[in-house]
Amino acid sequence: MIHSAQHAASYYAASSAPQPDYPSLEGEHSADVCIVGGGYSGLNTAIELAERGFSVILLEARKIGWGASGRNGGQLIRGVGHDVEQFLPVLGEDGVRSLKLMGLEAVEIARQRIERHAIACDLTWGYCDLAYKPAELDGFAENAEELRSLGYRHEVRVVPASEIRSVVGSDSFVGGLVDMGSGHLHPLNLALGEAAAAERLGVKLHEGSAVTRIDYGPQVQVHTARGRVRASTLVLCTNAYHNDLNRELGGKVLPAGSYIIATEPLGEARARQLLPQNMAVCDQRVALDYFRLSADHRLLFGGACHYSGRDPKDIGAYMGPKMLKVFPQLAGVRIDYQWGGMIGIGANRLPQVGRLASHANVYYAQAYSGHGLNATHLAGRLLGEAISGQQTGRFDLFAKVAHATFPGGKHLRSPLLALGMLWYRLKELL
Repeated sequence: MIHSAQHAASYYAASSAPQPDYPSLEGEHSADVCIVGGGYSGLNTAIELAERGFSVILLEARKIGWGASGRNGGQLIRGVGHDVEQFLPVLGEDGVRSLKLMGLEAVEIARQRIERHAIACDLTWGYCDLAYKPAELDGFAENAEELRSLGYRHEVRVVPASEIRSVVGSDSFVGGLVDMGSGHLHPLNLALGEAAAAERLGVKLHEGSAVTRIDYGPQVQVHTARGRVRASTLVLCTNAYHNDLNRELGGKVLPAGSYIIATEPLGEARARQLLPQNMAVCDQRVALDYFRLSADHRLLFGGACHYSGRDPKDIGAYMGPKMLKVFPQLAGVRIDYQWGGMIGIGANRLPQVGRLASHANVYYAQAYSGHGLNATHLAGRLLGEAISGQQTGRFDLFAKVAHATFPGGKHLRSPLLALGMLWYRLKELL
């Protein structure tokens, strides 16, 4: 049985490479490892394990890359977590430094995977953090110095107000921090390319195979509507689309809506007036904006993280004024695509990579808090190391960090967090 569910009506879906249909799971199957979730986490974990000689079956409820992996802003940015110094009491200075180094390694894993498997995903290097306030610009100098102290091999430089228009054609910003080791790409094409790489390595991929029940034990049994997988190890990579698959994990990740619009093609000359060096950019606010150019010279403008659980009725009408505030010269430009999706937020903003306390053969990766493109690739590497018995200590470092369950249960946790985020946004205005 071939599954034909469609991707969200995004620019990425409209401009993607051919999307093969992988069969739904039917009948009885067995493997060393069963992975649930066909986004970056699941795909990269599958690749890591297959390269180490494991037999792997991957189950995706809809289409490969259907969730955030195929809809995100396409920004491949260094770092994992937000403010990792908060974990000093738990991990110590060496542990925090290791987190920072892994945040740099995460981008390199993605870079190497794209190169090794010749994945055509419009990978373009160059990224800039943008400052609205002088205090943010002061912090950039410290960030650049820290990156150098970590041995970062790519160019980083602070861009003062007098030069910021060489990066972004807007009067909104007072400076930036350029990082030539981060960049942007076509996220759905990356997911499709990684799926093809996994299949070549022997991974069995199944779409349209939502998990209906999991029987835990020394041999895990994973049930779908038409089939069942027996495996020694289970990896849950469902993130924001967890859907109460496992209660122990579901309460630790909050689905939050993020939205993107894509303009009509602007032509290269006009597009380069907006972003002269074709960099991906992002501001520093809690409710941040991020934007970049596509390969066919559209502006892709995203942001507006919603914790309420309710999507805007008209994403274009909601995001358009945000775009025009940064680029008023785009007044009258047509919006060709508008879409949204869910990202997984954790309470402390550190990706959750570990295994269940109740079942030692069940692993998971989730809650990337908006930095999933790079962090998922790192998570796949860490899971591959742990499941194959490599004693690097890196997986254990993430597993040491406790992750709070959001209060309020399934129906109240989103409104409660929305109130909390409103407080942070009000503080930004003070």
